[in-house]
Amino acid sequence: MHIEFRHLRTIKAIHDTGGLSHAADHLNITQSALSHQIKGIEDQAGVELFVRRSKPLKLSAAGMRLLAAAERILPEVAALEAEFNGLVAGKSGRMHIAIECHACFEWLFPVLEQFRKAWPEVDVDIRPGLAFDALPALRKEEVDLVVSSDPEDLPHVDFTPLFDYEPVFVAAATHPLAAKPWIAAEDFRGETLITYPVDRARLDVFSQLLTPAKVEPAAIRQVELTAVILLLVASNRGVAVLPDWVLRQIKYSTDYITRPLTKGGTTRRLFAATRDDDTSRPYVAHLIRLARQEAVKMQRA
Repeated sequence: MHIEFRHLRTIKAIHDTGGLSHAADHLNITQSALSHQIKGIEDQAGVELFVRRSKPLKLSAAGMRLLAAAERILPEVAALEAEFNGLVAGKSGRMHIAIECHACFEWLFPVLEQFRKAWPEVDVDIRPGLAFDALPALRKEEVDLVVSSDPEDLPHVDFTPLFDYEPVFVAAATHPLAAKPWIAAEDFRGETLITYPVDRARLDVFSQLLTPAKVEPAAIRQVELTAVILLLVASNRGVAVLPDWVLRQIKYSTDYITRPLTKGGTTRRLFAATRDDDTSRPYVAHLIRLARQEAVKMQRA
């Protein structure tokens, strides 16, 4: 038996309208064509779908089974069509994000809150567990956008600049290094360095300062939350290097001092890595625009 979507729509229309004439009008076909379609279904199935000579027209037991299938299948098909239409129009899709920058959570959440309101049909998720293999995950379509400060020359991957930031040294106001106008690699030799729990290659203080200078801190203490890092720093349990936007919350606190790394300071840039055929999607472009705007707000705060 070969059942088509039009057969399911037909059986439901007849049931909902109560007769062949109204169903034909609803389906925009002639009553003769509708009768012919019903006969074709019955011939294939070998059963009658309607109780003959009943007014209004009633479905047989077999017809009720077909109606139940129609009421289950047609809404799923309609939802699938709507989803595909949304994808074609750029109104729906998936935005799964991997973050190579641990401190980016605090900057990204306000961005995603705005994005959620603008694009309610886009499925948004953050995949922090992919932080170390984020770019391979992007190419395998396991994620759709990677926030990274380390662009690579990868086929079919775009790195769109988001914003520049400065990694900044932070210590307790009573720390001996508070007397210095800027911090050199050598200054870390006797210090406990408090960092996020990520590979040191992903930390600006190592990649931009300590590793090139071949300097190792006296100790490294890993902490998950920015607030706890700052609490430990204020208690003189160690020093840290954090992005300038993270340190805006202690800008006017007398418990801390902040200093640039090296005499001229250090500037880094964050990028949004996307597959090249996704970069121009409307919701992807909007997310990148929101990310840039939020960064400007934070750095001005």
